[in-house]
This record gives sequence, C-alpha cells and structure tokens, in this order.
Amino acid sequence: MKAQEVREMSVADLLDRIEVEKSNLQTMKMNHAISPMEDTSKFAKTRADIARMMTILAQKENQN
Repeated sequence: MKAQEVREMSVADLLDRIEVEKSNLQTMKMNHAISPMEDTSKFAKTRADIARMMTILAQKENQN
C-alpha cells in the first residue's frame, strides 16, 4: 500500500486496517510454519505496510 493511499484514510480506518494487517501477518507466520511459503518477502512487505500505517497514524494524531 502506498503512503498516499494511507494518508487519505481516516484515523478510525487506519486503526482497523492496522489490526487486520497484524492478524494477517500472524496467520501468514503460522501457515509458513506448517508449510513453507515460496515467496517469503511477503513478510517484510506486510511489516513495512504496518510500520507505514503506524507512522502516518502517529503523524495524524500529533496534528490534532
């Protein structure tokens, strides 16, 4: 997800999306433990998306 897309989201939407992505990451990790994934770069991409959303959320909260 691009930063511009994240900036257009509201604070409530960001909070919901962060929780969804965190649970998605946890599910991917569990599935990887059972049967290894071919493309493990998805872990890094998901973590980067979560970090990006959390950073923009903090910026929005500091503006208010």
